[in-house]
Amino acid sequence: MNIRNQGNEIARRASPHGETLRNLMQERGLYAVYQPILDLRQGSYFACEALIRGPEDSELHTPAQLFAAAAAAQCTHELEWLAVETAILQFAEQPCALRLFVNMSISCLHASRKHLVAVRQDLLRLGVPPSRIVIELTENESVHDFSDLQETLQDFRKIGIQIAMDDMGEGFSNLRMWSEVRPEFVKIDRHFVDGIDTDALKLHFVRAMHEIADACGSALIAEGVETAAQLAVLRDLGIPYLQGFGIARPHRVIATMPHSAHLAADNDGILVLPSRPQSERRIPRIDQILHEVPTVSPETDNDAVYRIFEHQPALNIVPVVANGQPLGVITRSSLIDRFARPFRRELYGKRSCAMVMDPPLLFDEAQSVQEAAQIIGSLRGTEVSDSFVITGQGCYRGVGFLRELMAIITDMQIRAARYANPLTQLPGNVPINEQMERLLDAGRGFVAAYCDLDHFKPYNDAYGYRRGDQMIQQVGALLTEAVADHDDFVGHVGGDDFIVLMQSHDWEARLRRVIDEFDAALPGQVSAEHLAAGGYCGEDRRGQAVFHAVPALSIGCVMVRPGAFAGHPDISAALSEAKKEAKRIPGSVVFVERRQYHVTADEQEQAGNDGAVPPAPCVPAGAFVAPLPCYAM
Repeated sequence: MNIRNQGNEIARRASPHGETLRNLMQERGLYAVYQPILDLRQGSYFACEALIRGPEDSELHTPAQLFAAAAAAQCTHELEWLAVETAILQFAEQPCALRLFVNMSISCLHASRKHLVAVRQDLLRLGVPPSRIVIELTENESVHDFSDLQETLQDFRKIGIQIAMDDMGEGFSNLRMWSEVRPEFVKIDRHFVDGIDTDALKLHFVRAMHEIADACGSALIAEGVETAAQLAVLRDLGIPYLQGFGIARPHRVIATMPHSAHLAADNDGILVLPSRPQSERRIPRIDQILHEVPTVSPETDNDAVYRIFEHQPALNIVPVVANGQPLGVITRSSLIDRFARPFRRELYGKRSCAMVMDPPLLFDEAQSVQEAAQIIGSLRGTEVSDSFVITGQGCYRGVGFLRELMAIITDMQIRAARYANPLTQLPGNVPINEQMERLLDAGRGFVAAYCDLDHFKPYNDAYGYRRGDQMIQQVGALLTEAVADHDDFVGHVGGDDFIVLMQSHDWEARLRRVIDEFDAALPGQVSAEHLAAGGYCGEDRRGQAVFHAVPALSIGCVMVRPGAFAGHPDISAALSEAKKEAKRIPGSVVFVERRQYHVTADEQEQAGNDGAVPPAPCVPAGAFVAPLPCYAM
C-alpha cells in the first residue's frame, strides 16, 4: 500500500460516512435539484442552479453533509466532478432552454483544465451548448496566483463557458477576486438581501455593488429572496436577476415559467427605500456589532476545535480564553490549512490548540467604530483579519466582524454628505427630488403634499428655539407615523417645511389624522392662557405690538398625474402655490389644488382601478378639506 492509499485509509476510518459516500458515488446514487433564477426585466426564468443531493432521509442528503464527508474521506474533487456531471446529464434529459449554473471550487477548476476539449465534445453530444453552462466559483479556498487563475478561466471562456462568483460580500477577499476574475455574473450574498427593505446599510451596500457591476460588465444575482418587499427593493435598485425560496424552491423537475404571484411586486407602486431612523444619530460604539461565539481554553485540543467548526458551518473564528482573558483566536481557514497537509491532524489533533492560535486584535466595547476603523486602517495588510475580539474592562465579551464595521463607517459617511436633515434625520432636498424623479420616471401617479407651520416664527421667539425645535420634530414624527410603509415618503426640506409623496389610496385620511393629532397636542406646546386667547401679543420688526395666533399646520396637496409635470422643479412650484392657498385659511387645514390639474370623477374612478393616480375625495376644484377650528375660547 503506497503513502496515498495509506492516507485514504486513515481518512476512511476517521469519517463514519466516508465508505457510505464512496459507495453512493460508485453506484451513482446522487441526484440534482434545480432552483430557477428569475429575470426581472423579462418576467421569466433565464437560468437555474444545480444543487447535489444524496438519498432522502439519510445523513448524506444535503450538500453540506456530502462535502463534509468528502473532505474527511479526501475525495472532494471526485464528488465535485460527479455533482457537475450528474447535474448536466439530468439537465440534458429535460426540455429546457435555460442556462445551467454549476458549483465548482477553484482547485477543481484548475484540475479540469486539461480535459476541456473532451468536456466540450460531451456537452455538444448531450445537446447542451457550452454557452449555456455557467461555472459558479465557490469561495472556500485562498487564491495566491491570480495570473494562473485568469489563464484557467480564459481557457473555459474560449469554449463558451461563462463564470459566476458566489456569495459576494461574505468574505474579506472577494472584492479583489471580482476585480481580478471579472466574472459575467456575481451573486449577492443572502446576508445583504435579508432585511434590505428595512436596513439602509444593506441597501447602500447592494447599491454600491450595482455600481461596481455596471463598471466592470457583470450582472448581479440577488440570492435568498424570500419576500415581496425584498423583491420590490431589488427591482427598484435595478438588480436584474433574483434567486431564493420567494421565487422558487429547488426541484428535480426544472421549472420553466415563474408563478404569477412571484411577479406581483411589478404591479405595486414605487417602493420608498429605507432611511436611517433618528435613534441612530449617535456615533455608534463597537459593542453594537458584538457577537457571542463559542470559546475554548488553551487546554482544548485541536480535534475539539475542528469539531466545533465542523458542526457550525457558519462559524469562522473561535477565541481562546483563560480566566476571562482573551489569549488568541483560531480561524477556520488557518486550522483547516494546517490539517490539510498529510498526517497533520493525526499528529497534532490531540495537542493544545494554543499551538495554532493567532494573537487577537482587541477593542474595548466602549470604543467608537470610527476609532476602531482608524486603528485597522493603520495596520499592515498582513495584520488585518476578518474579525477581532471585543473586551469589557479587559475581559472577553465577544467578537466583531470587519464587514459590519465597514458597513457602519460607510453609512456614517453617507449621512455626513448632508442627505438628511440634522434635526429630524428625515431625508433632505436631494432624496426628496430623487424620489420625485423615480415616481415620474416610472409613470406612477401620486399625491405631493407641502406641510408648513403657520405662525411658527412668533412662537419660536416667544417660547425659545428649543421648544420650536421640539414642535418641528413633533411634526416630522406625526408625518412619519401616519404614512404607509414603503408606499409613502416623508422629507424635511428645512426649518418647519416638510414634503410628503404619497402613493397610498387613503392619503387624505392619513393627512387629516396628522392635522387632528397636531391640534390635539397643542395644549402641551402652548400655555393655557395663550391657548384660551387663541394667541399672544408680541412685537413686529418695528417694535410695534401685534397679536399672533397659536401655531397651526397647513398642508397643500397637488395630485401628480403621469405626464403632467416635466420634473421635480415643476412639482415644487405647484406645491408652493398649494401651500399659499392653505395658509390663507385660518387654522389647521388640508388644501387640495385642483384648478390647474383637475381630475374628473371618471378619471378618478379609473385611477383607483389601475393605480395610476391615488383617488381623491370629491370636493370642488380649488377647495380645501376640513379646516379645523382655532383654539379661541
